[in-house]
Amino acid sequence: MTITELAIKRPTLIVVIFAALAVLGIYSYTQLDYELLPKITPPVITIATIYPGASPNEVETSVTKPIEDAISTLDEIDDVSSTSSEGMSFVQIQFNQAADVDFALQNAQRRVNAILPQLPDEVKPPTLSKFALDEIPVLRMGVTSKMSSADFYQFIKDRIQPRLAKIAGVGQITLVGGDEREIRVNLSADRLKGYGLSILQVTQAIKASNLDFPTGKVEDNKEQLIVRIAGKFTSIDALKSLVVARTKDGSDIHLDDVAEVYDGTKDVIMLNRINNIPSVGILVQKQTDANAVEVSKLVRAEVSKMESDYSSNNVRFNIAEDGSQFTIDAANGVKLDLALAIVLVAIVMLLFLHSIRDSFIVMLAIPASMISTFIVMYAFGFTLNLMTLLGLSLIVGILVDDSIVVLENIHHHLEMGEDRKAASIKGRNEIGFAALAITMVDIVVFVPLALTGGLIGNIIRQFAVVVVIATLRSLFVLFTVTPLLASRIGKL
Repeated sequence: MTITELAIKRPTLIVVIFAALAVLGIYSYTQLDYELLPKITPPVITIATIYPGASPNEVETSVTKPIEDAISTLDEIDDVSSTSSEGMSFVQIQFNQAADVDFALQNAQRRVNAILPQLPDEVKPPTLSKFALDEIPVLRMGVTSKMSSADFYQFIKDRIQPRLAKIAGVGQITLVGGDEREIRVNLSADRLKGYGLSILQVTQAIKASNLDFPTGKVEDNKEQLIVRIAGKFTSIDALKSLVVARTKDGSDIHLDDVAEVYDGTKDVIMLNRINNIPSVGILVQKQTDANAVEVSKLVRAEVSKMESDYSSNNVRFNIAEDGSQFTIDAANGVKLDLALAIVLVAIVMLLFLHSIRDSFIVMLAIPASMISTFIVMYAFGFTLNLMTLLGLSLIVGILVDDSIVVLENIHHHLEMGEDRKAASIKGRNEIGFAALAITMVDIVVFVPLALTGGLIGNIIRQFAVVVVIATLRSLFVLFTVTPLLASRIGKL
């Protein structure tokens, strides 16, 4: 007994199978996340190293050249470029498209760690990172308030930033602009010369006095307590009264004797404005495995709550850019095109088949094949992005091809006077290999695309897999649902 005969003689089995696939498909669809594009990670690694105060030539000789020599033996390198500027070294490594970026990043990290003892002591540890679209901020906001600029910046750092950072899926919060508090100590060269002191003596005295350190422990039968001395400065007056040295006659030299000490702000190197109003910018980046749309939704909810909680300070959030909004608009646009395609297919089928029943059978093949495709998408970790939705739009025409061919042959047997069941079985059996060939032509085109590697593979893999799975599902519908319906409702 063929699968078609089984479908016609045991229709309950087929109904149960497709009902289960429909339920699982709808559930899988609700679990899929939205993204603009599939996860794309170009094979590029950057190494950034800070060498404070060094000239470009010194940076190139002491930092950039050793790093280049260390990573030059890595496998699958396509190109290495570097830039040495004042106090900064930047090395970019581009690998072949087939390279595993994560594995290459680990190897590069090991090579760089091996040469750290050769670098100058003042050089800060190099930072290695790979380029990914996930690192683009999901939200860009400007925050304003009636508070003073320095107090407002500290308020954001102490109150707002921690609340945003604890949201599920948020990876990094970056503050842009604003006046950050800084205690300034402006030394007077004339006073230092008059007391016979150097800048180094004063800085060492400040560092040595601004410390918390343990002094011992207290034990009893139940617990052990660590005793610490809190020696850090808690006020400007305490810093001013710091004894930095003593004169020959034993009198103390305080810090305010040789310097001007005041509570100020850091030098402004970046400004942030929103709608021409000075503000503090907040850039919200998501975690690598988080969904941008969900992160944006949670952040917006928390922002509304914070505006209510801090209304006494007139805190206002102005969202300048929401990367998830374009993703949703693009996805909705493709889904609208998909719905229009299905409607147009229904109209064309009715015009050519001249039968509402046959058009209904053909149109049922589309959701029967498409809904079950979501199960595979969910199992493979795919998302609803431009590529997968484009694949679903493309297969609308493919899904109805096989059913039309089979229905036409079943219709031919009905015209010959055969009953519906016999016409459905013979019509499908006669045209089965032809329909299988039609489907396999599509499969052999898209399977190699699904196996493509590199950057191009990252972009089109989900597209190709969706087309292949949906096409195979349509083949199953062709052998079961189409002849089953034709044997029940088919009519000349």
